[in-house]
Amino acid sequence: MGVYRAGRKPKAEMNVVPYIDVMLVLLVIFMVTAPMLTPQHVPVELPKVASAALPSLAPQQIVTLTVQEDGGYHWHVGSELNEQDVTDSAMSLPQMSQRIQMLVASDPQTRVFIRADTHADYGHVVAAMSALQNNGITRLGLLTETP
Repeated sequence: MGVYRAGRKPKAEMNVVPYIDVMLVLLVIFMVTAPMLTPQHVPVELPKVASAALPSLAPQQIVTLTVQEDGGYHWHVGSELNEQDVTDSAMSLPQMSQRIQMLVASDPQTRVFIRADTHADYGHVVAAMSALQNNGITRLGLLTETP
């Protein structure tokens, strides 16, 4: 018969070290395989967005840059109460940069909203955003229509 030692009691707790090892191995496997499963070039159709206008406390100057399908840029500068400046003819990117510099000189905190045609080339929109940021516009928004 076995000898029973009086000082030792059996342990009743679970050893979780093997489970932690398994979880770390699974984590590494998922971290390695997840980027391979993500498709790189997925064609998407962006949805129309329904949103409400943000409330404003005081009438402010509104500057809207419209990007046409052919890459032409149109400005609309006005306040919530009246229109001050509307461009009838399309401008090129250098002309638009000059216009931005005049706007920033008059008010450094100018907010500009971009209204891009649905069929406008993405490059034209990004070029407009880049020109705005390079000339000092830090407050920039994109306008959408309700569905």
